[in-house]
Amino acid sequence: MFGERLKLARKKAGFSLRKLSEALNGNISAQSIGKYERGEMMPSSQILMQLTDVLDVSLEYLMSEQIAELKEVEFRKLSGVTAKKKAQVQAVVIEKLERYLAIEEILDIDSSYWNQQKFGKRFVGEENEGELVAEDLREKWELGIDPIPNMTALLENHGIKVVFIDLPKNVSGLTCLVRKSNRKLAIPVIVVNEDMTLERRRFTLAHELGHRLFDAESPVDHEKAANIFAGAFLVSKNHLVREVGRRRNALAFKEFIRLKRRYRVSAATLLLRLKEVDIISQSTLSYAFQTYAKDWRFSEPDPLESDENKYELPRRFELLCYRALAEKLISPSKACELLQRPLDEIAQAIKGPSY
Repeated sequence: MFGERLKLARKKAGFSLRKLSEALNGNISAQSIGKYERGEMMPSSQILMQLTDVLDVSLEYLMSEQIAELKEVEFRKLSGVTAKKKAQVQAVVIEKLERYLAIEEILDIDSSYWNQQKFGKRFVGEENEGELVAEDLREKWELGIDPIPNMTALLENHGIKVVFIDLPKNVSGLTCLVRKSNRKLAIPVIVVNEDMTLERRRFTLAHELGHRLFDAESPVDHEKAANIFAGAFLVSKNHLVREVGRRRNALAFKEFIRLKRRYRVSAATLLLRLKEVDIISQSTLSYAFQTYAKDWRFSEPDPLESDENKYELPRRFELLCYRALAEKLISPSKACELLQRPLDEIAQAIKGPSY
């Protein structure tokens, strides 16, 4: 456990074994660091403190046994991601999840109730069956056909950990399972690039959810199937037909923007969805992307949020921390540590505005 954490922290910091040894002023050799990482030796307390300082991680992170491992880590990328960057991302995810699981343990909340939903893994024989999986999940979660107002809250309410972090620009997100040291069941986690637009974050969350539901043995392009799942989950076919009709040759721009804001998806996603459910033809779709919609894949018309106002952010962890603080299960200093916020901000959040 310690060895794996040390290796991740070293890679996150960008050190080779030799470079880390040099950063420690030669107090410990590269060979010894390698033995630490392989679990063949444990460092002294003095070396441990030097490691936390040089690697910029907490002692709790290196020594914690809360998380045994991240499993099935899958990055969604536009191009290659280096091993160093992957290690950096995984280290940040572990740091955040350590705090998340710690507060759940304090409140005696079971983190594994996702596994009791009993969906099972769905075998997908064709990419377009992603639509059927989306319809099935909507039914099991009793969502009806209405637009989903908050994707982040929906997933958090169903036992999925949602983490927003600063990812490389070419990475939209990743999905993984977290195995706790004292449990056999793993907890699903979806990580999203916090710099993306709200439209893209919602689609990424739905896309990653689809990957979590598909059987790994399904003989399809999982990326395409997950895209179809995401579109169908965010924009129900029956609801869309009810809103715009069964067949359209064109939509007015104002009508289109109203629909985009209703479903809280990108304009490009909505266009593709209209074609997927045969409301518009392939020629209508192609014309749109060749003319008025040619920039929509890169520049969002009438975006849902601004840089000053962000919506659908993960809130569950924060609320659990304040719940524990209000119940005096943790101290204000512990809340500062968990939330990584200054004490005066914590105090104001507890007391509310002064009059």
